[in-house]
Amino acid sequence: MSQRKYFGTDGIRGRVGEQPITPEFMLHLGWAAGQAFKKAGQRNSVLIGKDTRLSGYMFESALEAGLSAAGVDVKLLGPMPTPAIAYLTRTFRASAGIVISASHNPHHDNGIKFFSAAGTKLDDALESEIERWLDKPIEVCEPKELGKVSRVDDAPGRYVEFCKSTVPNEFTLDGMHVVLDCAHGATYHVAPKVFRELGAKLTVIGAEPDGLNINLNVGSTHLDSLKQAVIDKGADLGIAFDGDGDRVLMVDQDGSEVDGDELLYILASQRRAEGRLEGGVVGTLMTNLGVELALNELDIPFERAKVGDRYVMERLLANDWLVGGEGSGHMVIRDCIGTGDGVISALQVLLAIGNSGKTLSELRRGMSKLPQTMINVKVAQRFDPLSRDDIVSAMRQAEESLGDSGRILLRASGTEPLIRVMAEGKDAAEITRVAESLAEVVEQSTP
Repeated sequence: MSQRKYFGTDGIRGRVGEQPITPEFMLHLGWAAGQAFKKAGQRNSVLIGKDTRLSGYMFESALEAGLSAAGVDVKLLGPMPTPAIAYLTRTFRASAGIVISASHNPHHDNGIKFFSAAGTKLDDALESEIERWLDKPIEVCEPKELGKVSRVDDAPGRYVEFCKSTVPNEFTLDGMHVVLDCAHGATYHVAPKVFRELGAKLTVIGAEPDGLNINLNVGSTHLDSLKQAVIDKGADLGIAFDGDGDRVLMVDQDGSEVDGDELLYILASQRRAEGRLEGGVVGTLMTNLGVELALNELDIPFERAKVGDRYVMERLLANDWLVGGEGSGHMVIRDCIGTGDGVISALQVLLAIGNSGKTLSELRRGMSKLPQTMINVKVAQRFDPLSRDDIVSAMRQAEESLGDSGRILLRASGTEPLIRVMAEGKDAAEITRVAESLAEVVEQSTP
């Protein structure tokens, strides 16, 4: 991935109007993707969906034109959650799906994600092939071979029914009061239908997108509004999605946050209790050590992957395991869907609550998170922090100071110009000191 010019760990992302997030680039990207898909011998159609950002209209048109120029048919889905586009790509037997979204970022950012015909993230080889075509000038195919464009009007309804199909027919949310935060994003018109049709009493916030308010003080990255709503309404729990609907975090009846690491533990431990786990669990390098320790006590195998749900999925497939996830709320539940899906992950947690007869706060008590400090150091451009001798030396000193009671992680963000410095251990004051000291070295070493 470090040799890529455009693709990061989760597609291509940046500020609207700045390279590569421009109409001209998106036109070229659509054409390049079309050429790469055709060369790979895949079916001759691509689905395009988007979140609720105003800029999505502009990029949708540009991608559509580029794909058509390459001779590829296009189906437009409109605003839809990222995992819904993955699902529909598979059911429509399309060559690929394209998502126009910057996930949890503010409205002034946007980006592109691709899904394969199987509804999974594109492999590195195909992303490299797209980049190769981006270096070539656009050549429009013969007029009679231009791709056709149509709109899929029933996409939301198809996805709602699919979400409900991932829980047993007898499963109901009758009697449960849920506060739902849709982040003014792509789940705004589908998630409330899913939970209402399953019987929940709903209070909905963050479901009035205007093109500019996506993730603005709402959603999984801003939980204060959800916490307050749960307390004010006396709800049983709260559910927060991010702007494109592939992440989920929760809030219990007391207004306390339940993050992705805790949700991962809840899903794994309850499935184990029901005999449905089938193997172990995949986390990432960022997963709290408390998860690993708690799963070890249950004799559940645990493995760490590189950060990014694509890498979690790779390890799940390699091990033939079913459950993986990240602290940010990306959960991958392979026997439900082949990518991270906030709505479906939330349903699986609610199923665990129903089957266990316990509350969300009771289920989370089976694990204790270790103190963890994360510092994001802004850089002019991404670089590998482990390629700098001064950073590596400081990291080794930090590891020696923590000993066996903690760990250090340094990594470049795959989507933003940030170096992430993480320290984790039993002593909160000590790990904060270590993280701040190491972050200072990284900042001074920034090119």
